[in-house]
Amino acid sequence: MTKSACTRAALLPYPVIAAAVGGNPDAVDQVVRHYSSYIATLSMRTSYDVNSFPHYQVDEDLRRWLETKLIIAILGFDLN
Repeated sequence: MTKSACTRAALLPYPVIAAAVGGNPDAVDQVVRHYSSYIATLSMRTSYDVNSFPHYQVDEDLRRWLETKLIIAILGFDLN
């Protein structure tokens, strides 16, 4: 599969985006699930144990904040 074909397969269909902008809760959930791995990556934090070994974990507060900002951006998006 070429790079452009992989990119096209990873995109959300326009009807889902339009439904999410219109406020459909199922479509909004689908958009949030589509970006959930990216949001989790952005939410990663490093903590260190007593031996100074790093441990990576998702900061749940930051993850929920990013999801909330995404939902606000979806509902405020202008398709025109």
